[in-house]
Amino acid sequence: MAELVAGALDGRCLCGAVAVRVNGLHDPRMGACHCRMCQRWTGGVFLGFSAVAGAVTVTGETRSFRSSPFSERGFCPRCGSHLWFREVHEDGRPGDYGLAPGLFDAARDWPLRSEIYADRRLACLDLAGDHRRASRAEYEAKNLHIEGDDP
Repeated sequence: MAELVAGALDGRCLCGAVAVRVNGLHDPRMGACHCRMCQRWTGGVFLGFSAVAGAVTVTGETRSFRSSPFSERGFCPRCGSHLWFREVHEDGRPGDYGLAPGLFDAARDWPLRSEIYADRRLACLDLAGDHRRASRAEYEAKNLHIEGDDP
């Protein structure tokens, strides 16, 4: 398992109106999600890496969409770039970030750590590598999810 990395990591959306900085710990490995919501949101697969909420600073106007009772997805309202997926706690507090790695030049060489809803992936998205894979049933047995994965 890769260790968390400390330091500053800078990224930006496509138009540059939103800047994201991670100061502190982040996991330099990506997770892939093939659920139907992520497919609809991204057009294929959502890739994200983990960063603790207190380490992330976002500047510029952003919008978010509450995609479920327990999560939100952030984006730039100017260019539409996907910025993050975040869990939302029961009391309404936002949780840690799953940041879109494409915002960060440094993420170019990061490996894939895991894949969820792997049995629901689009046929053209067979991700290579020796990483953990979980089917829809395996993931939903242990994690919050939207019933039927199709809100």
